[in-house]
Amino acid sequence: MNISESLLHALRDHGAREIFGIPGDFALPFFKVIEESGILPLYTLSHEPGVGFAADAAARIHGGLGVAAVTYGAGALNMVNPVAGAFAEKSPLVVISGAPGAGESKSGLLLHHQAKTLDSQFAIYREITCDQARLDDAHSAPDEIARVLASCLRESRPVYIELPRDMVGVACEPVQPLAPDAPDAEALAACADEILARLNAAHSPVVLVGVEVRRFGLESRVAELCTRLGIPVATSILGRGLLADAGAPLVGTYLGVAGDTQITELVEQSDALLLLGVVLSDTNFGVSSRQIDMRKTIQALDHRVSLGYHVYPDIPLASVVDALLERVTDTGKARTRTIQPPAYPHGLVADDAPITPNDIACAINDLMLEHGRMPIAADMGDCMFTAMDIGPTALVAPGYYATMGFGVPAGLGLQAACGERPLILVGDGAFQMTGWELGNCRRFGWDPIVIVFNNLSWEMLRTFQPESGFNNLDDWQFAAMASGLGGDGVRVHSRAELSAALVQAVKRRGRFQLIEAMIPRGVLSDTLNRFVSGVKRLSRK
Repeated sequence: MNISESLLHALRDHGAREIFGIPGDFALPFFKVIEESGILPLYTLSHEPGVGFAADAAARIHGGLGVAAVTYGAGALNMVNPVAGAFAEKSPLVVISGAPGAGESKSGLLLHHQAKTLDSQFAIYREITCDQARLDDAHSAPDEIARVLASCLRESRPVYIELPRDMVGVACEPVQPLAPDAPDAEALAACADEILARLNAAHSPVVLVGVEVRRFGLESRVAELCTRLGIPVATSILGRGLLADAGAPLVGTYLGVAGDTQITELVEQSDALLLLGVVLSDTNFGVSSRQIDMRKTIQALDHRVSLGYHVYPDIPLASVVDALLERVTDTGKARTRTIQPPAYPHGLVADDAPITPNDIACAINDLMLEHGRMPIAADMGDCMFTAMDIGPTALVAPGYYATMGFGVPAGLGLQAACGERPLILVGDGAFQMTGWELGNCRRFGWDPIVIVFNNLSWEMLRTFQPESGFNNLDDWQFAAMASGLGGDGVRVHSRAELSAALVQAVKRRGRFQLIEAMIPRGVLSDTLNRFVSGVKRLSRK
């Protein structure tokens, strides 16, 4: 076994199911091993940002490692933004970069793809990954790989592995996975007892679940815990799609002033708000109708639990949930006021009226009621806020990091990882960035349904600065390009045309289906309108 094979087997053993990548000269020997060994399937895309987004989405949907393989310099540095987003949103992404060999680095010549120094790339990735390794020694390589992959799973954040091209075929021992460290039993017991005491003493306890619940595979256990406690549970924006099929007492998604009033009041007026894996970000809490005093919440995130000013370090979220389940064995009676889950819009009126984002949500809900749920990949902008009005289903979206360009490659990553046909929601500005990755669908048999929200504008940016003309975009006629990319495209202007296009898209399999929904400038979803209004109002305080 050589270093490359040892690495590939270790990736598979740690939960990776596929590799997304783009080859380059420093990575060609490694890509040859990937292809010829067949240890993991390889999907090559067209641009490194798409590789990063696809691998990130694959990790999110199946709960294992996502893997992105690229070449040195021009490849890896081109993928910095997707990796930064994966770090911010706690996605276990493994970045493998080819690198110059030892002889090349000692030649005294500047090497192509080199930035400041040969170590510049390693230093850059140190800032956006939780662990790093350079596999330049065959003896230590197995331990290095084991450490880095353990960090990736433990922290649920990206890691970076650099593989010099002259080390690819060097003989190497197999990787022995590291056993996870167990938390201090007494500290864990005290932590669980204190959480339950706080919840039992409260008049209106609420559980808010976030991204770590998905990352650590805890959805079913959290659902069971909330059911036993008799406590309503909501998701954060980044946790949207969680517990969709888990049977939990789920009331919906907390969006502050942008969301359902009942959910907002339930969360913000709770006297014992248990935050399980919720990132304390502005997108999650920046539009709260009343300021939540985080010192009075119970926070379980990043391997620690905070109850007011009392902190339990080195306590993983999974251990907290399991300890609570051990103590709450019977199904409890709900001790809080309950609310009806929000009624998601459905029953689109298929007339000649122009299309709004609300109509798209309504049409998708109708579609899923008739044909079943589909996983959704949403880009940033009104397409993501529109997704909040779609009934519970698996969703990946850059809800915190808020990068554009995520949607299309993320949808491809979804279909590669889970085999289900995805629905992709993307704006015209984001489609200009990465929509061309759809040209790879034909090679791999992917057939997503893509809805482009085309208002000829960076419309979400316009909402914050309406006087700027640079937010206007040209008409690129995306639907007309679909055929050349290997799919089918249709441009729709009315609700009737939108409804008919969705019906046809579901029937057609084997090719991607692109629906270019023309939306008048200035027309936003109700959810985005409330979000923008809330941000502006709070910024004036």
